[in-house]
Amino acid sequence: MVFTLFFTGCGKKTEEYQKIDLKSSMLKENEMMSEKYTCDGDDISPPLEWSNIPDKTVSFCLIMDDPDAPGGVFTHWIVYNIPSNINKFNEGIPNIEELISGIKQGKNDFNKIGYSGPCPPSNSTHHYKFKIYAIDKILDLKSGINIDELMEEIENHILGKGELICIYKH
Repeated sequence: MVFTLFFTGCGKKTEEYQKIDLKSSMLKENEMMSEKYTCDGDDISPPLEWSNIPDKTVSFCLIMDDPDAPGGVFTHWIVYNIPSNINKFNEGIPNIEELISGIKQGKNDFNKIGYSGPCPPSNSTHHYKFKIYAIDKILDLKSGINIDELMEEIENHILGKGELICIYKH
């Protein structure tokens, strides 16, 4: 006699999020980033725009990180409490704790508030992920939080996610 067992609902559920379209007029998917947005240039944030937003979105969080960093994922930018009626950032967001409309910025892994562009080791090509999350609430967090604090807070509130991946090499 052969028995086949089917298990459903065991283990952690994989969430399915609505896909948000994240793009930039100055960055192209899987292509080299302009030096302007890196430590070799002006080190300013690039323009970003997002669409295909989930209906019940209250706010957005934006993260940029480097999964290829020698010590593990390295966070370059954390922005949160972006109101749902804002769907783009212009180039050069100021590196200050609080922006207009209650938008807050966290502390990146350079221990700085705001954006710090790609700066990989010499002769090393790294991928940089811009990630946008649609969430169902405004976060009750102070400015200057780190990535772990942000991810813990949004864990059960994500409605949608989008990603734009670029590369950079010194």
